[in-house]
Amino acid sequence: MTEPLKSADIHLIQRIIPHRYPFLLVDKVRDIDGYSTAVGIKNVTMNEPHFQGHFPGKPIMPGVTIVEAMAQTAAVMVGTALDMADRNMLVYFMAIEACKFRRMVVPGDTLEMTLTTLRGKPGAKVWKFGGVAQVDGEMACEAQFTAMMDLSGE
Repeated sequence: MTEPLKSADIHLIQRIIPHRYPFLLVDKVRDIDGYSTAVGIKNVTMNEPHFQGHFPGKPIMPGVTIVEAMAQTAAVMVGTALDMADRNMLVYFMAIEACKFRRMVVPGDTLEMTLTTLRGKPGAKVWKFGGVAQVDGEMACEAQFTAMMDLSGE
């Protein structure tokens, strides 16, 4: 029996979720503990397209892209734990709750997103997650969200 994967590099991430540039918002997922918890890493760089207009002269990562990066981390966590690589899984938001922003995220920051499964199990279509995104140990965002895992593309 093989030991479960504890991390996902960019190549495995792309085999699990369909997102691509410019909307692939997670570079690495580490500390994967089954489908319970994981930590996603997003290296924020100036050459991301949203910085052209958000905001000229004062680039700030849009809050919705922070939440999306958290959701992509959750999808990779579940996809890794349930061996979903190359299975054409799509994930759709159903709800975003208790979302709060505490700090701006700017080019040069490393966004570290800790995700926890609040509801969901193998075979379930609907999952709920809680997440906290931090930069240098300082909270940037916290949110809960519900998502549907769709394998109809298989």
